[in-house]
Amino acid sequence: MTQSRSKYDSGCPVAYALDIFGDRWSLLVIRDMAVKGARTYGELLAGWEGISTNILAQRLKQLEQAGIVTKKKDPDSGRSFVYELTQKGRDLAPVLIEIALWSGRHNPDPDAMTGFLDKISADRTGTEARMRAGERP
Repeated sequence: MTQSRSKYDSGCPVAYALDIFGDRWSLLVIRDMAVKGARTYGELLAGWEGISTNILAQRLKQLEQAGIVTKKKDPDSGRSFVYELTQKGRDLAPVLIEIALWSGRHNPDPDAMTGFLDKISADRTGTEARMRAGERP
């Protein structure tokens, strides 16, 4: 079986990361799972940014294929699914933290949501550890 080549063939680690989660929606889905604890399609669809159903379905499929997310039958409802970050996905915790810190320093919006930043500021190591363990920060 041949492995499909990425559109980024340079071997650059940044290009590899962008190929997996570099679009706006993928990283926001990961954020909603890691920070908000979203686990179902409905919870992800109700996220802050208003993702459309077709984009959400496509991103979940891509993240699953990349090994960032797993999809399992919901034990409470055999008709729906539960999505969870894999260890590979949870290892993005420091990336999300750094992006949040960067945004906190540079976002001029006076109404920017700062709850996650407050948690990071109060206990960065603990916040990252909880996210890596699959817990809400």
